[in-house]
Amino acid sequence: MSPSLLDWSIVVGFVAVLVATALFANTLSRGVSGFLTADRCAGRYLVTVAYNMAQVGVITLVWYFQLGYDVGFTQIWWGYFEGPSLILLAITGWVIYRFRETRAMTLAQFFELRYSKRFRVLSGGVAFLSGIVNYGIFPGVTARFFMALCGLPEHFTLAGASVAVFPVLMALLLALAIFMVFAGGMVSIILTDFLQGVFCFGTFVFICFWLMAQFPWPVLERAMLSMPAGTSFVDPFGLSREKNFDVFYWAISAFVLFYAARAWQGDQGYNSAPLNAHEARMAQILNGWRYRVLMLVTIIIPLAVRAFMTQPEYAEVAAPVHAALEQVTNESLRSELRTPLAMAVILPAGILGLFVAAMLGAAVSTDEAYLHSWGSIFIQDVILPFRKKPFDPAVHTFLLKLSALGVALFAFTFSMLYEPTQYIAMFAALTASIFVAGAGAAIIGGLYWSRGSTAGAWSAMVTGIVLSVVGVLVHQLPLDQWSAAATAGGSGKSFITGAIWLREHVTGQVMGFLSMVSASAIYIAVSLIGPRTDFDLGRMLNRGRWRVEGDASIDAPPSTILEKLGMDSQFKGRDRAVTLVTLAWPLFFTALFLVGTAYALWRKANDDPISAAAWSTWWFWWTWFILGTSVVIVVWFTSGGIADVVRMVRLLRQRRVDVRDDGRVIRGANADEQTSR
Repeated sequence: MSPSLLDWSIVVGFVAVLVATALFANTLSRGVSGFLTADRCAGRYLVTVAYNMAQVGVITLVWYFQLGYDVGFTQIWWGYFEGPSLILLAITGWVIYRFRETRAMTLAQFFELRYSKRFRVLSGGVAFLSGIVNYGIFPGVTARFFMALCGLPEHFTLAGASVAVFPVLMALLLALAIFMVFAGGMVSIILTDFLQGVFCFGTFVFICFWLMAQFPWPVLERAMLSMPAGTSFVDPFGLSREKNFDVFYWAISAFVLFYAARAWQGDQGYNSAPLNAHEARMAQILNGWRYRVLMLVTIIIPLAVRAFMTQPEYAEVAAPVHAALEQVTNESLRSELRTPLAMAVILPAGILGLFVAAMLGAAVSTDEAYLHSWGSIFIQDVILPFRKKPFDPAVHTFLLKLSALGVALFAFTFSMLYEPTQYIAMFAALTASIFVAGAGAAIIGGLYWSRGSTAGAWSAMVTGIVLSVVGVLVHQLPLDQWSAAATAGGSGKSFITGAIWLREHVTGQVMGFLSMVSASAIYIAVSLIGPRTDFDLGRMLNRGRWRVEGDASIDAPPSTILEKLGMDSQFKGRDRAVTLVTLAWPLFFTALFLVGTAYALWRKANDDPISAAAWSTWWFWWTWFILGTSVVIVVWFTSGGIADVVRMVRLLRQRRVDVRDDGRVIRGANADEQTSR
């Protein structure tokens, strides 16, 4: 089914609102600080909604649709492994609070403050290269998704010539994102991402209700319970035959959530945009609520698609979808296209338009954030450190825009050449780990351990790079090429044999995990064995006599139980209430996970396992509980975000531009802090 005139009207209207917002943002963004950090004027709800939207790209949703289609509700149960990490992140402001205190505009700028200029250049270069390779598949996945969802042909005729739709659609989507970046930098991005977040999450909740009405639970249950043994959709202990998204996948995810907090720089502008460190911490606390809405749509949509594709009552209407998928020989590509092809048939006019617009919002929000981030990192952390004198602000901003355009051109070319060989989640984990594996150790050690040394940071980064690059090569090169090389023999036969074994037995997620653990061990060992380092964290974090913003009362040692747990004097009555309510969620479900897992294992050990029907009943009530909660969350965060937008606009109009605030580090401090040192 192709979108109707009503559907296209919804999409065009949505794009028009985004363009108008970007043009308005252009009047507010001034100077390098405005382009890079929105002049640090964003409140917690604005940051939370916009940041979550930047993370919810089409490619993210596609890999979660792949995940939901393969393992169903079991991902939710094992996802509770992340509970302790979420609690720690929320109550302590892990990483983000201290990073915001440094007032660094990019992560690598913090690395120069903490380690050295050379390490800034290394980390900036590695972040940039791994980032653009990771991002390189985004435009292609997005374009294929919309071609399938909107029923677009492979070619169209222009002036008598046949033109391929795929590259044209990629170019149009990237052009829209580039326009958003050029219009106002981070100001434009955060405002448009907020609007997209409000629209998209509201649309997702509405579509979840609609799908639950169209595919009643007995239909979904029948589809789920028909899965072969060892691939259960409802019993988290029935995954013996699942190779990609098993228990270990989620255990590693929980570790990565803690280890790599804010290490990935695809949306790095949001790390510096909060009004102050406390607002950054509150945004991190609130972040989990929006994530719960996302998780629901990534379960219900693929389950509805599976029921549509497998149940006999839908066989006739689903036949064209099956026929289209049979024409796709690449299994990884087929898994990408399944959901959009099916949703194009499932959704009626009007609702299909809402879904297309929501997915377009997801695409643009991630594209603009990534283009801004990788382009900024190249200028700020690879070029700027070599400058002996600052750029003129206008030239500086122009170079940032030009760099973002360069990233877009690279991604376009990469997507044209890329051939999918594995699930998106695995490719993303591997390519991200090239930087994150070493950076995680350098970030945590740099922010929390005065003994962490520059040599330790270098060693961790190099270790992470080497192991991760090996993982990328092993998993990305087609298996038949590895096999052919092994058959040919030669001096490298043992290496090739080992590569084949890794390809067949170790997933990209596990390879990334091993890289992170190795980098951490190297960082600690080198820092302890080498010359003793006693770095002044207080100066870098602008605490005590170095303070330039924030609440000076938090310099005093904690006195109450809540302050010792992380709720310092900046937590007023409402902040504490929101924090406690937010923490109650992961605490409850973590306890439920531990008790439920122990009970299920005990039942299984006594040859009386919990039945699939009982698990299905549990997930039925869980689904409706989350749906109801999602409505409250959307209303709550929308109202809070609107208030933050009003405040940010007012502050941006009042702010005076400080041309020194451009990301340079002078004598161990940010350039605009020199008078206070």
